[in-house]
Parts: sequence; C-alpha cells; structure tokens
Amino acid sequence: MSRRCSPPLPHNWPESVKSAVLHTISLAQYGLAYTRGWAVDSRNGRLRLKAKLDRANQEIALLREEMRIKNARMKHLPAKRRPHYPPTERMAILELKAARNWSLEETARAFLVTPATISSWMRRLDEEGPQALVQLQQPVNRFPDYIGHLVQKLKKLCPTMGKKKIAETLARAGLHLGTTTVGRMLKKKPRRLGPVSDSETISEGRVVTANYCDHVWHIMWSTT
Repeated sequence: MSRRCSPPLPHNWPESVKSAVLHTISLAQYGLAYTRGWAVDSRNGRLRLKAKLDRANQEIALLREEMRIKNARMKHLPAKRRPHYPPTERMAILELKAARNWSLEETARAFLVTPATISSWMRRLDEEGPQALVQLQQPVNRFPDYIGHLVQKLKKLCPTMGKKKIAETLARAGLHLGTTTVGRMLKKKPRRLGPVSDSETISEGRVVTANYCDHVWHIMWSTT
C-alpha cells in the first residue's frame, strides 16, 4: 500500500500563512456561491429551499463574527470611556430586549453596559420632551404615527411575520387593522430624525460659489 504523499511546500512557507488563509476563505466562498447559484436554479423545490437555508445560516455566522469583532474592540475601552448610546438607540435596545425576551443581565452583556443602566432606561421610558433619556426614532404624537411605527418595528424584529399575522397580533392587543392597511404601512418609508450631516443639509435661497480667489465678495450693509 503506497504511502500518501504530502503536497510540496515552499522553503519559506510560514511567511505566507496569513495570505494563504485569506485566499483559502475566498476560494471557499467562490465555491459556495457557485454551488448555491446552481441549486437556486434547480427544478427541485427542496434543493432550492436548502440553498436558501444554507445562505441564511452563513449570513448569521458572518454577522455573529462581525459583532464579536466590534465588541472585542469596545471591550478594550474602560466602561467610563465608552461612548454613550443616543436616546433613539436606547429605545432600539429595549425593543430588541422585548423581542429577544432577554433579562436585564443578558441585555447588558450584549450591549456592553451594566444591568443598572438597562434598568434605569426602563424606569424612565415615559419621559417626554427633547431631553428624554429614551426616545423613538420618529415622533408619534398622533395615534396613526404610533400604529405605523409599531407595524414597521414588528416586521423589522420579526421578519417572518406577514401582513395577516401582524394584523392578528395587533388585534390581540386591541388594535384592529386590516391586512391591506398593514401592507400600506409596511410600504411607507419611515422618517429619519436626528442630526443632519453637512453633506445632507439643504440650503435655502440662492447659493453663490466662488470658483477662484476674489471671485465672490461679501458686503455688509448697515443703516446705522
């Protein structure tokens, strides 16, 4: 029985280990993408579903690794030097806590804060005004705004819920909506609040741009 031979390696192969790891991962990803592409076009329904499930599982694994890397970076900072979550993100964390059915400790561990911090956010949920500790991403001063926010948040946190299931869930909470109304709310693009960057700021009136030195002069006129 012949002995299986190992592949020949270059003399300085340890120097290329890190590059080899990246190339191997890229090659594996190419093979997976090719195989899934073939499976998606298959006439076999079970094969198509399996390809879709495999892609979803890989995406979950990649997202978990991405979160681990980001969390590892944040853990290097002392707790007092970590940036604070803005009011809208605090509300998003509490919404995710409800969707995950997490305890205070589990939520705090996931977002690198203390359980006392999460408990403080919960106690101050009903504060109002621009200085509130916890705020929604868009104002819900009117009842329809509240319903629309609730429908879109349910779809975001529970993506497998369809229009009918969302309507049934709201009905159990005492809010009766038709499936067509839920669908219309899901299609509506939510408004974004918060500070606007300079590139997104729209100036009012005429805009004068200087193309070279001394091209534009500004004169202040005073009647005093």
